[in-house]
Amino acid sequence: MSAVDHPENASAAGPAIILVEPQLGENIGMVARAMANFGLAELRLVNPRDGWPSEKARAAASRADHVIDAVTVFGDLASAVADLNFVFATTARERDGFKPVRGPVEAGRALRARQMAGLRTGILFGRERFGLYNDEVGLADEIVTFPVDPGFSSLNIAQAVLLMSYEWMKSGLEDETATNFSSPEMKPASKEELHGLFAYLEGALEARGYFRPAPKKPKMVDNLRAVLTRAGFAEPELKVLRGIISSLDRFSPAMPRGDGSPGDDPRRLPAAARKRQADKED
Repeated sequence: MSAVDHPENASAAGPAIILVEPQLGENIGMVARAMANFGLAELRLVNPRDGWPSEKARAAASRADHVIDAVTVFGDLASAVADLNFVFATTARERDGFKPVRGPVEAGRALRARQMAGLRTGILFGRERFGLYNDEVGLADEIVTFPVDPGFSSLNIAQAVLLMSYEWMKSGLEDETATNFSSPEMKPASKEELHGLFAYLEGALEARGYFRPAPKKPKMVDNLRAVLTRAGFAEPELKVLRGIISSLDRFSPAMPRGDGSPGDDPRRLPAAARKRQADKED
């Protein structure tokens, strides 16, 4: 089950996401979806251009209805941050002033530390076209900026929210390399099973004259064993591989390897080619 299926699992204690004069309902909806992906639930809007509520926002939120339903609208930014103890402002541009500037990883950890201390936090995101004014940045405690390509530094507002929401969630993980699911555990193949496959494959190749010239056979066998050993097969994988070799062995007649060209054995040629070859021999 996901946090969308059980919105009560969303972390209301996380930072508030504050959008200043967002223009499109679709962007607000995508922001709500990004928040829900990483357990954030409190979305604040300052003077949304097209008003609120917005059916376009709800449609774009892709079932993050718990975020949309809880949206709070403010008439000015000062009111939107009044109850918060600590606020980050996001910006791609260098600003005048003396505010500390953090990257997203450090900012996520700083927000987590303050949340653990019982403080209320928020993150400001500016307008889609030109971001935050300097006086709006001035209402924040610190600045967070993303390490993007300087030649193309503008992020869609939902992308920016997604990045910060991800760093917020990651900062609370005991193991940052942990995943929600993993590949099934399979028992490694035993050496006996692996040696059995070697012997079976060697016999099948021997029957087809693969090991040519004969003096090179030991080296060729060593190479085959090295390839198959390096793969680190699990028991089920080895059974599949042996089944494939067995199927080919039963299906194909014992056919000498020759020099590798189709003309080595007429049985390798299509019917029309076999007829032409027979006519030449006559």
